Amino acid sequence: MQEINFDATLDKILERDPRYHRDAYLFIREALDFTKNHIQKTVPADKREKHVSVQELLDGIRQFSLQQFGPMTATVLDEWGVRNCGDFGELVFNMIDIGLLAKTDKDSRDDFRNGYDFNDAFRKPFQPQAKSAGEPKSVR
Repeated sequence: MQEINFDATLDKILERDPRYHRDAYLFIREALDFTKNHIQKTVPADKREKHVSVQELLDGIRQFSLQQFGPMTATVLDEWGVRNCGDFGELVFNMIDIGLLAKTDKDSRDDFRNGYDFNDAFRKPFQPQAKSAGEPKSVR
């Protein structure tokens, strides 16, 4: 079996679909590895599925993004052309279509569209928490 050259294959994807930056594809590959490792550490072996579900991948992408880019996550993703979970699906399925990733018969691009809100996932964790009305204000 011939080994797939990731960079050459990625060039082919970018020729077909230039909407997303090359780094977005590299990030998806790393986020998938992160997700698989997280599942391996947290889910008992007898409960693990061989295939990573869309929900598991989206959660892994969210966690990995925040870990890698912190408060700059939304900005980095936007720079790569990724503005919602549907874009993650496009990236993943571009990789599936060319043979870099695999899917089951149950998987579809549409599964990604109902993911999370980017503002809630990537901006809210870094916004100051509002103080409740009953708390006294601190004086400096």
